[in-house]
Amino acid sequence: MKVHYDSEVDAIYITLGSQSPDGVVEISGGVNLDTTSENKIVGIEILHASQKMNIKTILSYELELDNLELDNKLIQKTA
Repeated sequence: MKVHYDSEVDAIYITLGSQSPDGVVEISGGVNLDTTSENKIVGIEILHASQKMNIKTILSYELELDNLELDNKLIQKTA
């Protein structure tokens, strides 16, 4: 996933995959989903983004890991 913010037009684009979109579905005023011909979502566009969300939160990230799953993978690698 990649997030790009264009401050000149106040728009955020979130890329969710490497496929090129074939169409767009507007889900709300200024919020669009880019989709493939198989209806898979490959991108999200948010226009007037600073009015709809806190820009600082989308441009930072937090990684949450399931500790049990991570521990199991580490145990399997060392076994």
